[in-house]
Amino acid sequence: MIAIETFVRILDLGGTFVFAISGAVAAVNRRLDIFGILVLSFVAGNFGGISRDVLIGAVPPAALTDGRYLLVSVLAGLVTFFLYAGVDRLHAPVLLFDAAGLAFFAVAGAQKALEFNLSPVMAALLGMLTGIGGGMTRDVLLMDIPQVLRSDLYAVAALAGASIVVVGHVLGASYGISAVAGGATCFGLRFGAMRYGLRLPAAHLSARHRAGVRTSDDRKPH
Repeated sequence: MIAIETFVRILDLGGTFVFAISGAVAAVNRRLDIFGILVLSFVAGNFGGISRDVLIGAVPPAALTDGRYLLVSVLAGLVTFFLYAGVDRLHAPVLLFDAAGLAFFAVAGAQKALEFNLSPVMAALLGMLTGIGGGMTRDVLLMDIPQVLRSDLYAVAALAGASIVVVGHVLGASYGISAVAGGATCFGLRFGAMRYGLRLPAAHLSARHRAGVRTSDDRKPH
């Protein structure tokens, strides 16, 4: 039987690689040099886990003490840099990997928070943060509105997956069963949202209001 610490580490490293690729692809699309690509790879792949570890007191964070996290991030960045055309052609599979990475991180984040005796609610929220933290930091560095604030059920999927892990823990279920159920739920929600365009309701501005906002923006100094 695989130890729970090893299981969480595998999920962490798997999610790190997938999200590091997403960071590298975003960097290439912005025409960053290879150093910038590697920086974005590390940020996207690790800042969710770093934020979680700092908040639960697991310091120094695993991403800064275990060389495998840096190695996985650099590998993802180099693969994307040298094989970008191939990675770009795999747009649909990359989206699937992104959904899988979100599931990995949400499950691992919630499980690690539970190991540090956080309350169920806080463990679920930290699982969500682990899943979305790297992508948010990546988008902020690229001066974009974070995808998590406008993308199809991104944070909701992470929260749902993490919540199932927490509920399984409270009910005394095997961590393997809880992890599989939580990961599958997170992946299914995210994939379904991408496939069918599912999203939460958004505020709708009237045409007059939108015109007023545009006029106001035009008056701002650039």
